[in-house]
Amino acid sequence: MLRTEMSRRQLLRAGAAAAVALPAAGALAGCSFTQPGTGQPTGSTLDRLKQQGYARIAIANEPPYTQINPDGSVTGAEPDVVAAVLKRMGIPRIEGVVTPYESMIPGLNANRWDIIAAGLFMKQSRCSQISYSEPQIVSTESFAVPAGNPKKLTTIAAVKADPALKIAVLPGGFEDGALKTAGVPAAQLVNIPDGRSGIEAVQAGRADAFFLPTLSLEALKTEGIEITGAINDVQQTGSGAGFRQADGDLVAAYDEQLKALKGTPEFDQILGKWGFSGEAARGVTRDQLCSVAG
Repeated sequence: MLRTEMSRRQLLRAGAAAAVALPAAGALAGCSFTQPGTGQPTGSTLDRLKQQGYARIAIANEPPYTQINPDGSVTGAEPDVVAAVLKRMGIPRIEGVVTPYESMIPGLNANRWDIIAAGLFMKQSRCSQISYSEPQIVSTESFAVPAGNPKKLTTIAAVKADPALKIAVLPGGFEDGALKTAGVPAAQLVNIPDGRSGIEAVQAGRADAFFLPTLSLEALKTEGIEITGAINDVQQTGSGAGFRQADGDLVAAYDEQLKALKGTPEFDQILGKWGFSGEAARGVTRDQLCSVAG
């Protein structure tokens, strides 16, 4: 079955409908990747992934970044890029694990998955905890607001200036961190479990806006809700695949094949399908995005 770090209610709300196939137990029994008696990984992660033929990836089921298809297969801009790169490395399959954003880095470092492939945007605090690949996606941020944008929200500064405003955010998400870094009090933040809940919070008047990447909000747009233009007082955001810091050989091999993929039309086709620009991803570096405050 599709693995999950979310509650059943949250998973159903996120739209996950079926399961991706896991390797048969017999197939795993033939290979040992942990130290007897300790359960700790043995050998390099890169060697293990090549031997077992698949990688476990953490996703959030937030289109267009990540998505679970009706048949249970994993797709979206980030998993599709990761799958293409891994195939070039001799790792033919991915296994998705749906998990909240705030659990992705702890879960990676606890060996619950091998790679984060969820549009987990780079910033200083995250880059100090994990190793990212070079950028795969560059994005903009917007607010989902009631039609007509009655509070005229277009900047984070406007949110900070009015203590009465309430903004829905995904805990642990880039937007949650961006507001806190800007000094917006926690009392103004409305924590929600998934994208649809953010839209519902705005519709019900529990939040004045929902802060999320522009393309994610466009995928959630519904009657009575409008999406603002890109918020211009947020630093440029982007993501790459996330790895454990100890997996330096895996990161190096991944970056080599990602660079090769970026030089082909396939990279633009993968991102274009989901509304992203290949040229934008080529135009920034990991070091630039890892310098984002937060």
